[in-house]
Amino acid sequence: MNRSRPVGRDVSCPAVIETSALAAGYAGLSVVRRLDLRLDRGEIVALLGPNGAGKTTTLMTLAGLLAPVEGEVRVLGLAPGHRPHRLARRGVALVPEDRGLFPGLTVAEHLRLARPARRLGRDESDRGATSVVEEHFPELRRLMNRACGLLSGGEQQMLAVCRALVTRPAVLMVDEMSLGLAPKIAERLLSVLKHIARERDMAVLLVEQHVHLALEVADRGYVLSHGEVVMEGDADRLRDNRGLLASAYLGGPALP
Repeated sequence: MNRSRPVGRDVSCPAVIETSALAAGYAGLSVVRRLDLRLDRGEIVALLGPNGAGKTTTLMTLAGLLAPVEGEVRVLGLAPGHRPHRLARRGVALVPEDRGLFPGLTVAEHLRLARPARRLGRDESDRGATSVVEEHFPELRRLMNRACGLLSGGEQQMLAVCRALVTRPAVLMVDEMSLGLAPKIAERLLSVLKHIARERDMAVLLVEQHVHLALEVADRGYVLSHGEVVMEGDADRLRDNRGLLASAYLGGPALP
C-alpha cells in the first residue's frame, strides 16, 4: 500500500486523543499502566502488541466504556469516564473486536440505526449512508435486505466499518480489523480507512494483529507489552526495526 503521511503535523494544536500516565483496567486492577498516547486529527496511529498487552482495554477506556483507574485522558476535549453516549454524540466511533452487529437485523437496518439523526437531517444522513456504500463498499449494495447473520466474515466486517463511517466520526477506533479475514480483504479495508482518514481529516486509532499491514497504513505506532509502552515512533522506523518488534512481542533481548 502506498502510505502518505499528513504533512506538517503540529503537536502544539490540541490533540484529538491525549493520555498522560493513564492506568486502566477492571475492578480497580490496572491492565494498562503509565500510558502516554497522542492522536491528532487526520492521523492514523497503530496500537500494537501481543495478546493480553492491554490494547482492547485502552480502546474501551478511550471510548468511555471503562473508567480510568488513574491518570489523565482527553478525547475530543472530554474526560471519558462512564459517558460513552456523550463521546459518541461528539464524534467518537468504535468498531469492537466482535463487530457489535445484530444477527437478525439486515444490512439496511444497521445503517439506518447508525445515521446521526441528531446532527443531520434524515435525507442528508440517508444520502451519507448511500455514499459510503457506493464509494467504498459496493459489495453491500446487493446485500441490503440480507440479515447480518447470513453474511460472510468479510461482509460483516465491511458492514461494521461502514456503520461506523456513516456517523461521520471525528475519531474512529478499530479493534482487530483483520481478525478472521483473508489478508487481501483486510488490506483493502485498511486502504479504505486510510483514504477516508485523509479525505475527512479523521483520526484513526487502529489495533491490528498483522503488524506489517498496520504499519503500512499508519503514520505512527505504539507497541504495548504487559500493559506498558515499550516502543513508539514513526511507522517507517518501527517497520524497519523488525528485531525490536519481535523482541517486544516475544520478550527477551532484541533480535538481530
